[in-house]
Amino acid sequence: MHYLTDLWNALDFGSMQDMVLRLVSVFLCLTVHELCHGLAALALGDPTAKRQHRLSLNPLRHIDWIGLAMMVFVGFGWAKPVPVNPHYFKKPKQGMALTALAGPVSNFLLAFLCLGLAHGTGTVLPHALWAYLTVFLMRTALLSIGLGLFNLIPIPPLDGSKVLLALLPDRQYAFILRYEHLGMILLWVLVITGMGGGWLNRMIWAIFDLFNHIVSI
Repeated sequence: MHYLTDLWNALDFGSMQDMVLRLVSVFLCLTVHELCHGLAALALGDPTAKRQHRLSLNPLRHIDWIGLAMMVFVGFGWAKPVPVNPHYFKKPKQGMALTALAGPVSNFLLAFLCLGLAHGTGTVLPHALWAYLTVFLMRTALLSIGLGLFNLIPIPPLDGSKVLLALLPDRQYAFILRYEHLGMILLWVLVITGMGGGWLNRMIWAIFDLFNHIVSI
């Protein structure tokens, strides 16, 4: 799955400024994603993330440094997972599904906000600053959509797997959780081979174009 790599290749690494902006985009998308996991869990009764100070906009509380390096240089990476204790939920499976879904949904909302700002700041900012900010916001939106869609893939430990598991009977649910660690191997196989990257890339651009169309109306 090379779609994230393709997105990164669109960025210019010719200057330190471009590198900084790339890091800002990654920090922003990952921080919002993990923060919203924690907020959803708290709303459903689980204070674990709050107790471990993960309900924060400080990216350093959410960043896994190896995952960050992979995200920046390879296009596939990860953040530090927000701790969730399903025993606090009245309905553990459904609670886990909603908590997991909060991450991708937040990325879509972030992308929509970025594109809205990109279209709306032209009337209040100098042209040169607006042009540069617009490129940054659109690239961040593209990354955020990609991150949200990628996490909806129903392969453990991605968020989509927890949504899918909520639909399964308890016996199958427990069985898949027991072998959840094997999902990471499958993900690496998909990333290395590029399987499924074509349709995922098309979905990213389709959502990007849809959001762009909506905010420009």
